[in-house]
Order: sequence, then C-alpha cells, then structure tokens
Amino acid sequence: MHQHQPPDRDTASLWLGQLQKSIHSWSISDQLLQQKHDMESCYFAAQTMRSKIQHSFYELPAESHPSLRDSLLEHIVGITQSTNPAIITQLCLALADLALQMNSWNNPIEDLIKKFASNNVWVLLEIITVIPEEVTSSSMRLGENRRDELKQYLLCNSVIVSEFLKQTLTNGSQNGQVSIKIIKCLTSWILIKAISLSDITDNVVLNHTFQILGDHTACPDLHDVATECICALLQCLEENNNNESIEQVVFTSVMLLEKSYHLAVAVEDQEKSINYSRIFTELGESFLIKIINHSSINNGESHFAIKALDLVLVCVGHHDYEIAEISFNLWYRLSEELYRKDAEPLTNIFKPHIERLVSALCRHCQMEPDHQGLLNKDDEFYDFRQKVSELTKDVVFIIGSSHCFKQFFFSIQSPDVTWERTEAALYIMQAVAKNILPEEYDVAPKVVEAILGMPESAHIAVRHTSTLLLGELCEWIEKHPECIPATLEYLLHALQNVSLASMAAHALQGICSACRSHMHIHLTGLLQIVRSLDSFCLSTSAAIDLLRGVSAIIGYLPHEQITTVMQEACAVQITALATLNSHNVTVNKGSMSDPTIWLDRLAALFRYCKLNIEFGQTHPCLAVLIDIWPVLSATMDKYSGDLRIMERLCRCLRFAIRFLGKHGALLFDPLAKQMVIIYLAHRHSCFLYLASILVDEFAEDQNCTKGLMEMLQALIIPTFQLLQCSGLSQHPDTVDDLFRLCVRFLQRIPLHFLQSTALDAIIQCALMACSLDHRDANSSAMKFLSDFIHMGRSSHAEVQQCAALIGAKLMQHGELLISNLVQSSIFCLHAYMLHDVATVLFELLKWNRSIINSWLESVLRVLPQKSACATPIQIMHFHKTLSEADTEKHVHEVLREFVRLYH
Repeated sequence: MHQHQPPDRDTASLWLGQLQKSIHSWSISDQLLQQKHDMESCYFAAQTMRSKIQHSFYELPAESHPSLRDSLLEHIVGITQSTNPAIITQLCLALADLALQMNSWNNPIEDLIKKFASNNVWVLLEIITVIPEEVTSSSMRLGENRRDELKQYLLCNSVIVSEFLKQTLTNGSQNGQVSIKIIKCLTSWILIKAISLSDITDNVVLNHTFQILGDHTACPDLHDVATECICALLQCLEENNNNESIEQVVFTSVMLLEKSYHLAVAVEDQEKSINYSRIFTELGESFLIKIINHSSINNGESHFAIKALDLVLVCVGHHDYEIAEISFNLWYRLSEELYRKDAEPLTNIFKPHIERLVSALCRHCQMEPDHQGLLNKDDEFYDFRQKVSELTKDVVFIIGSSHCFKQFFFSIQSPDVTWERTEAALYIMQAVAKNILPEEYDVAPKVVEAILGMPESAHIAVRHTSTLLLGELCEWIEKHPECIPATLEYLLHALQNVSLASMAAHALQGICSACRSHMHIHLTGLLQIVRSLDSFCLSTSAAIDLLRGVSAIIGYLPHEQITTVMQEACAVQITALATLNSHNVTVNKGSMSDPTIWLDRLAALFRYCKLNIEFGQTHPCLAVLIDIWPVLSATMDKYSGDLRIMERLCRCLRFAIRFLGKHGALLFDPLAKQMVIIYLAHRHSCFLYLASILVDEFAEDQNCTKGLMEMLQALIIPTFQLLQCSGLSQHPDTVDDLFRLCVRFLQRIPLHFLQSTALDAIIQCALMACSLDHRDANSSAMKFLSDFIHMGRSSHAEVQQCAALIGAKLMQHGELLISNLVQSSIFCLHAYMLHDVATVLFELLKWNRSIINSWLESVLRVLPQKSACATPIQIMHFHKTLSEADTEKHVHEVLREFVRLYH
C-alpha cells in the first residue's frame, strides 16, 4: 500500500487542481464552508473561493454577485476563536477581492463597519487591511479606471476608517494583538495614500505608533508593525512633501527616537536597533531631494533635515555591519544627485558626511583579530565587503579618490597597527585605486613599494588584499614601467601560494592588459606559466584571467611573431581536448576531464586578442585555427548530445570566428555542414546562434551566399518541427536564437532571405511569438519584425525589390500582426516588454500610417469596453493618439498608458 501512496496523492492533488478551475467549484466550495467537516476541507474551500473571485470572477453573471457576497458574509459571521487563521485570511481576501470587482456594491467599507464593528472587530480589521493591499496587487486585473475609482473611494472613506481605528484602539488599548492589527490597518491605508497627510498630525493611532517606538522595551511584534507604519508614512511624505509644517512635525517626531535607539543599543536589542535604523534611513531618503535643492539654491545654507544624515551616520557607527548596510541606498541616491548636479560648492557640503561614512565602513570591513585564512566567498560578511567596495567607488568623488587613498594609507603607518586594521584600510584603498592619477608621486610609489616588500610572515588576508590592490593600480603602473619587473616577480611568486594564486592571476590580467605595450619582453615567462597553468592552484575564472592577460599582450606583438606565440598559447588546451577525444573518459564537471575547461580557455585567447589587420594582409592566426579545427570538430562529434558542452564549444567558435572575421571563410563550409548534422539530431539552439555569427561574418563573401541559404533551410525545418510539437513557450532559447539568425540574414543578405521559401513560416512564427512572455525570446522576435518593416519602407535603389516583397507580406499579415501586438500587450506581456512592441508599431506607422490606422480601428473594435477595462472614449483616444504618434518614445508612452487600463 505504501508504494502506491505518492501516485494516489499526486492524482488527488491533480484532481483538486482541476476542480478549482471548474465552474462547479463555486458551489462546491460554498457547500464545504457551510458543512465545516474539517480544517483541510474548509481551507481548500476558502482558498478556492478566493482564487475563483480573483481570477475567474467573469464566470459569474452580475445577478449572482449579491448572493455570493451574502454567502461570504455569512461564512465570516460564523468565524469563531477556534477558526484556523489561514481560513480567516482566505475568506477575508475573498470578500475584499469581491468588493473590489463588484461594481454594484456601492459602499462596502461602511457596510462592513456597520456589520462587524460591534461583534467581530478582529475580522473587520483584517478585511479593511487587505482591501487597500488588494487594490494595488498586480494579481488583481482591475484596470486603471477601476483602481482610480477605488482609490478615490477609499480616500473618501478614510475619515470613518480613522474614527473606527481610534475607537477600537481606545476600547482595546491594553490588548497588544489588537494594537498590532490596528497599526497594520493604518499602514495599509497610508501606503495607498488614502489617509491624507494633512490629517496625520492629530491622528490618534499614529501618535500611539510613535509612543510605541519611543519605548525601546515595547513588545517586538508591536515594535515591528510600528516601524512599518512610520516607514510607510515617510515614503508618502517624500512623494508629497510640500507642506513644511507637516514635515516639521514628522521630522521632529522621528528625531526624538534617537534616545530610544541608543537605549536599544545599550541593551543589545538587535531587532529594535534595526528598526530604528530603517526609520532614520527612510527619514533621510524622504528629505534628500529637498536637502540637496535647498543647499543648491541658498548658497550652501543647510536645510533643517540635513540632521537626518547625521542620525543615519550614528546608525552606520553601530558595531553590527548589517545595521550599516540598511543605509546604503540613501548614500547611492545622494551620490547620484550630486554627480548629476556637478557643483563643487554643493558637493563640499556633504564631504564631512561621506568621510564619516567611509571611515565607518572601513571599521566594519575589519575581520576578527583571531580570524585565520581568507574569507569564505559564501559568507555574508564577504558579500557585505563587496557592497562596501561598490559603494565606496560610487561616493568617493565627493571627498576625492587621492584624498581617500592617502588618508587610509597614512592611517596604517603606525608600527603597532593591527593586521585587521591594515587589511581593512587596504581593502578601501583598492576600491579607489583605479582613480589614482598617473602623476601621483606622494603615496602610490610608497604603497607599491610596501606591497612588493611585504614579508611572507604577514597575515595571508593582508597579502591577499595587497595583491588585489596591486592589480587595481595597473593603470598607475602602466605610466611607471620601472615598477613592472618587480611587480611581475611578486605576482609570479604569489602564484605559487594556494591562497594567493587566483588573486595573483586576476592581478596579472590587469597588469598585462593595462601595460601590454611594455610586456613583450616578459612574454617568455608568461608563456611558461601558460604551459604549466595546471600546476598552480587556480580557479577556473582565475586561469581564464591569466590567459586573457596573455592574449592582450599577443595582440600587441609584431604580426610576424603572433602566429608562433598564439600556437604555443593554444597548444596546451588543444592537446588536452585531443586526449579527451581519443579516450573514453567520464566527464566530471569542473575537472580536467571536462572539455568546457579547455574550450573556455581557448575562447579567452581568441576573445581578448585585438589585432589591426590591414587590407590585403593575411590574418596571422588563420594558420592557428586551421591547425586546431580538426580537434574542435572531433570534440563537436564526440559530445554532440551534451548541451552544456555544445554551448561552450559554440561560444569558443563564436569568438574564434569573430577574431578571424572574413579571413576564416575557408572554415565556413565544413563547420556549417557539421552544425546542421548535429542540429538535426539534437536541436541545440546554440547552433542557431552560431549560425547567425557565420552569416554576420561571411555574408559579404559571395562564395558563401549559397551555402548560407542552404544552411538556413536545413536549420529551419527541424526548428519548426520542434516548435510545432512542443510550443514556443517550451523552447524560448530556440525562439530567441532563431530570430537572431533571421535578423542577421535580413541585415546581411536581405534579397536572398526574402525570396526564401521559409519566409512565410518565419513570419507565422513571429506572429505567434508576439504573445511569448519570455523577455529575450520576445525581444528577438520584435527585433526581427521591426527590422523587417523598416526595410519595407526603404526607398534606396538597392533595396527597392526587398521593399516590394516586404510590402506584399505586410498587406497579407499586417492586420493580424497589429491584433497580436495589441492583444499581447494587454493580456500577455510584462510592462518592461512593451518598449519592443512599441518599436514594431512605430515602424508600421512609418510604413503606411493610413492603412495601419484602418487596421487598428478594426482591432480595437473587438476589445472589451467597460469601466474595469477601457471605456469606448479611452479606446478612441488611444486610437487617435497612437495614429498620430511621431516618435518611438511617444508610441511607447501611449501604449503603456493604454495597457494600464487593463491591469
């Protein structure tokens, strides 16, 4: 019996899921709630009822809405203290969602308060809390018109809600759980801006919330909800901060919490310290723009709220780095605004704050004195330090990189400075090292000298960060080549150390890339490292870093030397691949038996070698690729069924082909034929992408045109078979790569492509891809369509024939295309995907505005027209404004506003 339990459970789960989708689930869930057999059936019924109302409300005729409301109210009246909270939540959400969608329920808030205020306050608080939350929920497809109606309705009813909350608070002032519910409810109404800011100064619940926060010994749950409430208030204040008297009241009330913060810190109450830090940071953000603008237009005179930054810095000084991290977004915003305004007097006002910030961050970056070894990359503290580095890079212009660099270097000159202070200072210095000017002679030479002379007895973390710093100083070193030999010697020595090897490789890459004009004399030693790469304890990324650096130097060599050097650099990787091809070795991902290790290394050599090939000159690395091609071809055959390996092989070939350009055309025929054979067997979409690279590089070679078109035909057939069998949504990568390929053909050999027998099927696929909600796949399809239409309106003599072919296809498919674009924008796509749709619509308008205007009218005529969606007047407005839009940006704005009417 036990062996059959999982299938039975799965079958039951599937059956229940199908039941929930059935129209009969309305009555079944209602009956289950009435019968109250057990908790499981009641929860299923409540959850089903909520889901049906949220997603399938259209199934019910309008005349049945009142009976559904009355039934839900009856179920809620039957709630007792023993009712499971999860069931209560689902029923309250169901009633809230019903109230939002039931247009005939004119005054649900007042009705609910009258019905429950005297006998079921607890449930009433839950309902009027979730109603504002559901108004803004993305899962509720209310339409902007209905949302606007509801927001206005809530605003009109805020007075009776506030009065109800006040009375409830007065009646249950000693009940902490009631207070939590009340404050949560107020927060919900504040967030949707249903509580006017003009009413907050004498709001009893809000005053009670500040009293809770003023008591650092308050119940943790109560303190948490009070924090959420004040943070919500401050967010609204930022968006509506045009009333200085209200600003002063709120600002003063928050500033008075500083004493409570210090008391919470004193008793080591971490959670409350975090809460206060959130509030202070939110205060700083809500006043930030006003602080900056006031200082900008008043000759440096500080706004009263600048004290909020000092309060935030008090929290940054807390011993726990998690509390400091809360404020990071504030400092990012400050730096962005100051950078945008680019006014030195304004920037100078905030220098003291940033100096305090960076000094505090440096202290937070210190490791524990007894820490052994390096930080674990999976450690939260490691992530925090990474964020500190990024923040420091962002704000350092306010105090000056050189000033910061010098300040921290001088701070560790004392002979008794601890290793952890030294390491933290070096870590901050590496964040700004790339900004150090080449003519800096005061500190940079001393820093480099100190690192190169660092004894091996120094803590490994100090040596590791010093190596990182040395790599970040690569641009300064490039201007001081006398430092290069000693720097290379230091880094080559560090490669021998297990703990330093990967960082040394990363630093070497930086030095090689920045100093490549000075590095040719050191190439012999670097090639020796490449030959013995696997004798070092390098991570995969570190090995690639080192090869990337070597590749940069190769590209700077005289052409007559490049072939031999590149052959030697590739030899190790090709030999390893050839060995794997000739032996039946089990692939162990990430090990030396994994072909992707060697393919990625080859890719790095091709990707980062930049050559200047003059017209008529033979590419010095063509012979290299000819030599290694048989091994790459054998690898492709051997591992043809492994998608991961094929993706990396295609990536390697992509960079090799890009590297050689048209000089690699002689490899086109064998590569294309082998790709087609493997694609027919395995349908790896990466081959479609690689095919697009072949088109891009070799389309100008007339000897390749016929082969490219044959390749397209051979790849298209199995691609359409796959998509027809499983659907586009199951293979978004294939759709993405297919249309990338089509775009390349359209750009490079358009006439041959437009005369292809596959064109109609490609257009049909693009029409279906309009509704695909995968970002990359949809974007590639829209790119193909926009380029296709753009070429169709060209008057250039060379493409007139193409324009005629495209015009015929648009006349055939254009109205359906517009229908799919509009319908998909409303019902299928995410908001961030509308820009690509707008590009296609704009190209259509530019092609033939009058025809598109007519088609658009037909398409819009079948759209739903009601208050919960778009009204007839709004649809007419959309038609008119879209038809008249004269820029792509305007089309996007019009489309975005129209789509919002349905969400």
